[in-house]
Amino acid sequence: MDKERSAVITIGGQEYEMLLTTKATKEIAKRYGGLSNLGEKLMKTENFEMALDEVVWLITLLANQSVLVHNLQSPSKKKTLLTEEAVELLTSPFELADYKNAIMEAMYKGTKREVESEEESSKNAQVG
Repeated sequence: MDKERSAVITIGGQEYEMLLTTKATKEIAKRYGGLSNLGEKLMKTENFEMALDEVVWLITLLANQSVLVHNLQSPSKKKTLLTEEAVELLTSPFELADYKNAIMEAMYKGTKREVESEEESSKNAQVG
């Protein structure tokens, strides 16, 4: 995977790269109405159980993106998708707090734009 686009977490002793893809963005948009609403929704969740459910869903969604990319690129070496139940059983609430940072990192990396300025060509230079 592209390390500049992902954040790594460990669940049950196995590393997963959380990756924001177009597919994941569409799923987030369906659930929250867009990426911009995600942070607000997580912060305003009324109860602890709902907050945990949302974080577990996001972890599962983002971690599975790298698995899906791997399976697409290496169909003969398919990996098993992570389930929400596995995330719940193999993590503690304390770890989920750390994973929130990884979620934000993956989201940031997935949406950032590389801006490069080009050298001014001679046709744009003023002639004296």
